[in-house]
Amino acid sequence: MKFTQIPSDTFSHLQLNAGLMLRDFDPKTATVASSGIIGATSGGVEFKAKPSYTDFGEDIDNCPANMKELKRLDSIEVTMSGTLVTATAEVVRQLVGAADVDSGDPTHVVPRNDLTEADFMDVWWVGDYSDKNGDKNGGFLAIHMENALSTGGFSLKSDNKKKGQMDFELTAHYSMDAPDRVPYEVYVKAGTDEKAGA
Repeated sequence: MKFTQIPSDTFSHLQLNAGLMLRDFDPKTATVASSGIIGATSGGVEFKAKPSYTDFGEDIDNCPANMKELKRLDSIEVTMSGTLVTATAEVVRQLVGAADVDSGDPTHVVPRNDLTEADFMDVWWVGDYSDKNGDKNGGFLAIHMENALSTGGFSLKSDNKKKGQMDFELTAHYSMDAPDRVPYEVYVKAGTDEKAGA
């Protein structure tokens, strides 16, 4: 059938598996240090960059809705959410949002009533991409969130004979240092063939 087809290179452009949440990632080298993995997730991770628009023509006589010349972008809400099943004191501190790890007791997380610069962090999500995803030259799809803050609060759900689950929501924030910079970016890099011994 003429219109019942898929692109011949479909498998080369699929994002695969659940991916990783990382504290840092260099798209040039695409290396992953185990110490940079934030934690193990369950059920994958959901990223959203949702724009909000104003239609300045909506109250103008004879102007159709959604006239492109009168549409303005107000803001973009950038969020990442999911469920973590592993935790360290530092991860719990980040999930609480406004909190510190006690300098005298690294097992003790102390919530605060005010925000500091340290509560905001950069977060990367990186997943396998394309049909070439080997260890050396594998493709990846990477999302970098800037100035992310836990806006979903800290929660823990335990269950009999199951793993505890900590739902999270992170929101990226603009900065006064660069008010025109949207606080996220995306990299889509196809993999290349990995020859034996290369």
